[in-house]
Amino acid sequence: MPHNKSRMVPVASMLVASMLAGCRPADPDPTDPPTGSQQSLTPNTTAATTNTTEEIPLIPRKLLFGNPQKARARISPDGARLAYVMPDNDVLNVFVAPTEHPDNARQITFDEKRGIVRFFWAYTSQHVLYVQDDDGDEDFHVYCVNLETDEITDLTPIEGISAQIEGVSDRFPTEILVGINDRDGGQLHDIYRVNIETGERELIQLNPGFAGFVTDDDYNVRFAVTYTPDAGQLYLQQDADEEWQEFLTIDAGDAMTTGLSGFDKTGENVYLLDSRGRNTAALKSMNLETGEATLIAENDRADLSGAISHPTEKNIQAVSFTYARREWQILDDAIAGDLEFLRTVADGEIELTSRTLDDSIWTVAFVMDNGPVQFYLYYRNKKETKFLFTSQPALEALPLVKMHPEIITSRDGLDLVSYLSLPADSDPDGNARPEQPLPLVLLVHGGPWSRDGWGYDPQHQLLANRGYAALSVNYRGSTGFGKDFINAADGEWAGKMHDDLLDAVDWAVAVGIADPDRVGIMGGSYGGYATLVGLTVTPTTFACGVDIVGPSSLVTLLENPPPYWMPFMPVMKRRVGDHTTEEGREFLNSRSPLLMVDRIERPLLIGQGANDPRVKQAEADQIVAAMVERNIPVTYMLYQEEGHGFARPENRFSFNAVMEAFLAEHLGGRYEPIGDAFADAVFKVPSGADQVPGLSAALP
Repeated sequence: MPHNKSRMVPVASMLVASMLAGCRPADPDPTDPPTGSQQSLTPNTTAATTNTTEEIPLIPRKLLFGNPQKARARISPDGARLAYVMPDNDVLNVFVAPTEHPDNARQITFDEKRGIVRFFWAYTSQHVLYVQDDDGDEDFHVYCVNLETDEITDLTPIEGISAQIEGVSDRFPTEILVGINDRDGGQLHDIYRVNIETGERELIQLNPGFAGFVTDDDYNVRFAVTYTPDAGQLYLQQDADEEWQEFLTIDAGDAMTTGLSGFDKTGENVYLLDSRGRNTAALKSMNLETGEATLIAENDRADLSGAISHPTEKNIQAVSFTYARREWQILDDAIAGDLEFLRTVADGEIELTSRTLDDSIWTVAFVMDNGPVQFYLYYRNKKETKFLFTSQPALEALPLVKMHPEIITSRDGLDLVSYLSLPADSDPDGNARPEQPLPLVLLVHGGPWSRDGWGYDPQHQLLANRGYAALSVNYRGSTGFGKDFINAADGEWAGKMHDDLLDAVDWAVAVGIADPDRVGIMGGSYGGYATLVGLTVTPTTFACGVDIVGPSSLVTLLENPPPYWMPFMPVMKRRVGDHTTEEGREFLNSRSPLLMVDRIERPLLIGQGANDPRVKQAEADQIVAAMVERNIPVTYMLYQEEGHGFARPENRFSFNAVMEAFLAEHLGGRYEPIGDAFADAVFKVPSGADQVPGLSAALP
């Protein structure tokens, strides 16, 4: 379901805005702990095998799906301290250490359930802020840790809200901007200026009905943004009488790849992601007085995927474009030597994760596909690096495999950027083609306005180790490949979007990768929906399916959104279907697996969070009930303390154990028995416990 659920602005703009905002919490990075069906860290020495006798050792799933040992290294603005996340009793919390002694860390947060990963330094360098919800309900609150007193303060102590960070500026170190939706049923976020030391907040912008706002470093609300009835975007600016007037209108075809993305240091120029008159989103700078836009960077194959900007000067120094792999384009010669030097430090893709205000020290991550993320301190003046840690040292000794980018052509000529991983013993020459066809698991990403990328993927590694080919496909609608690719998915849920997945399977069979009789499909959110579509629309294509928090009815999905989705609903109506008209409901019903249950012939495993605000529990309940009524086998795992995905390590591990046994039963790969995987997990199995090897026996 929509990946950016609260700030309904263009996907491309979100990426750049997070980079331009300095210490603003960024989008999830590759060192985040796994979610969905992925699990926790602790070696398991009771591994067993079935159906095969390969020499490659069976990797304990806890090593693959566990929390990182350390991750998300972030340096304080003054350079004196380093923060990172590390497990405490298998729950991720934030630790802080002196920069020169990173192992001498002390714990500053004390979550005992879901873990904390979304944190950032305040510009005081004396406070760390983080965002957390309760059991997956997405009622997020913003918390502040005072490092002098160790006091943790809830800066948004209001029940039933989903707070969001709206602005962080080095010009106001003790204050941040926060969006709070505590009125009108939670649909609209008003903007508050919040003092992180005292907790006092001041309303600076009442929301009269907009999807969001664009603020500057002086904490002025410069623009409002909303969606037009036809799913276009409208930016508005206040006049001298404080009336909102149209500033920029973007039609629906460009709305997901065009938008404002922050200001330069003067505030007189705004950065703009712009696909108008072209396909991919280029980066431009627009002068607000003259309206003249200047091109900064572009790529013909990919939208802008990231940016590096100076922490105080705010100029864009480098940008990245990601087609199959990330490519950096340097715009400021001042950092050209830095990036050139960093390329010699380690293999893998470079990510600059934080920098000091004086720009003397950076934290840098190197992302690998067959090993853990490596973190370094980089001292710019000396052109020296200091190794900090790898995210999961235990991975370094495992027989992990490479991830191969593949470009698959759809039946109507679209290029589908995909990623393939194969069992190590099936591909000894590393040419991404096995010696004989394998069982294959098709992994479908969520969103659908998101994308798969290259890098370490625990699901790929587990599947390859168990004897499967793992294939992730960026089907039409995936972001990053231009507006034409996104717009090609309009009205195509269970249509051409599904055809793309089928074309990927056909390709894998045709080139000798996949055994056509042993293909499974698995995914979360939209990927869960795609799994249900696979088993209903094409009931004999897949040997089995795993649906994680996927909707079963598009009508009930659109009828029951979180309140803060309401401004975004014109987009859902255009791109998915209009549930408010008879014709639209008829169309949506024709694309809803719930109404095609009778066609299911193959085994299905469903995982659902009871507190999911996006894809509510009823989506899973109703399709399970329909299958049970018709005596169609289904295994259903319901997690009472989870939301849109499984965040608690114990819950992640339990679901992954069942998923692994389920795939082995129906695709013939190896698996590690469930064993003690249910320890401390909170779930129930309303249906089908007897249909997965070891599940019934492992239940209390």
